[in-house]
Amino acid sequence: MNRFLKIADYVFHPLCIPTFGVLLYFLVTPRFVPQQLMLIKLLVVFILTFLIPIVFYFILKNISLVSSIHLKTVKERKAPLVILLGLLLLLIRVVFDAYTYSALYYFFLAAMISVLASIILVYLNYKSSLHMMGISGLAMFSIALSIHFGINLLLTIAFLLFACGWVASSRLHSKSHTNTELLVGFFIGWIPQLLMVNYWL
Repeated sequence: MNRFLKIADYVFHPLCIPTFGVLLYFLVTPRFVPQQLMLIKLLVVFILTFLIPIVFYFILKNISLVSSIHLKTVKERKAPLVILLGLLLLLIRVVFDAYTYSALYYFFLAAMISVLASIILVYLNYKSSLHMMGISGLAMFSIALSIHFGINLLLTIAFLLFACGWVASSRLHSKSHTNTELLVGFFIGWIPQLLMVNYWL
């Protein structure tokens, strides 16, 4: 059981969510996207939102600004979240425009709002759950994709909602967060995605 719960910590790590979101979009979109272009976009997102943050993590760890990839304390979250915010901004300025890839543009814009909200809370000395922020945002995005394209994504949506509970259980089991921190993280991820739906549906 412990191993099952721990899997959620790594599979649904916040740094994995952007890549999952783009992959989900390309898997379900009925619009024609050349396979080579699809792979390039996916690779760029993976590099910007996963590999580069990992490199920064090791740099920050070497200078003792962070101690764990899970950023257990409020203080440790400041620099990584600001870096991630900058990388997401670069993504919507260079990789996805609002006209051609409206769904992904607003997906990442909502993600920026979520990260910004987390940064504000960090400076207020409050630690919301970044894991819950990521998975709840992805769940809401999957619902919006289903409505937007008029396709049945019930199994995907059901799995992602289950993943929200899985992640919450994992974070509680490891005593990484309280119930309130998990709820705050959930709504920080869910609400911006819900609000952005008005701009691309």
